[in-house]
Amino acid sequence: MKFRTIVRHLREGVKNVVRNGWMSFASASSIFISLFILGVFLLLSLNVNHFAQQIESQVQIRVFLQLNADQKTIDKLNNDIGNMVDVKSVEYVSKDQGLEVLRNSLGEDADYLLEGFDKTNNPLPDSFTVEVFEPKTIADVANKIKAINNADETKPIMNVKYGQGTVEKLFKATDAVRNVGLIIVIGLAVTAMFLISNTIKVTILNRRREIGIMKLVGATNAFIRWPFFIEGALIGFTASLITAGALLYGYVKLIAMTKFDLGLAMITLVEYRDVAFLLTVSLVGIGTLIGIWGSTISVRKYLKV
Repeated sequence: MKFRTIVRHLREGVKNVVRNGWMSFASASSIFISLFILGVFLLLSLNVNHFAQQIESQVQIRVFLQLNADQKTIDKLNNDIGNMVDVKSVEYVSKDQGLEVLRNSLGEDADYLLEGFDKTNNPLPDSFTVEVFEPKTIADVANKIKAINNADETKPIMNVKYGQGTVEKLFKATDAVRNVGLIIVIGLAVTAMFLISNTIKVTILNRRREIGIMKLVGATNAFIRWPFFIEGALIGFTASLITAGALLYGYVKLIAMTKFDLGLAMITLVEYRDVAFLLTVSLVGIGTLIGIWGSTISVRKYLKV
């Protein structure tokens, strides 16, 4: 294709957007609404996934030792557990530290509930807090720790706890949330494409006479199609850029509100810098493709040019 022809198609595509102002506005509005809903669900999906990861990362194994476990036994267990491939870290928690943690967690009721318990009278056992690299391996790691205990004649471990039963349900729930979010995002993207296709179809049908005249004077099918492709791409690109800007502006406000106005310190949203590029590229890419795809389907299927 010659450079002059490319320039002509670009010029005609821009003119068509301006010339058919209301229809262009209708198409852009449809893309904006569709992509806005899609963008909201995309942000929601990203944050739900982020929240699920935060919950999963807090899953730990607590290994409670026998009250008569000596330092040599403690050091050996520390090395054995720490050398496991799936183990990220092992932290030894003495019974005095455990009592202090328990006291802090009880708050104002600590003095009443823990009356008579101190360093000289502490019923809590020493323990290990074990973190794993991949949360879903936590059950396997717990079983390996139990196997270490079973292989030792002295049975230095009293109990191994990681929320068995509850943890498995948690992983199933987070997986379900991720899958549902992905299905919704894909469904909205497909719906948006069909919506825009129908909108652009109406635009092209209103210009059937113009296209008929072009064919009469010898214009080829490709020559007729290109301005429509460019018009669809321009409408999709512009609308999606506006949509991304509106969503990111609202997201910045939402982050500020959850941090300060509502005081929801426990709710941590995905950082703006982590979603800005992904959201912008996704929406602009999808919006531009929707515009081109809608034009292509409309021209080929409905006008048969």
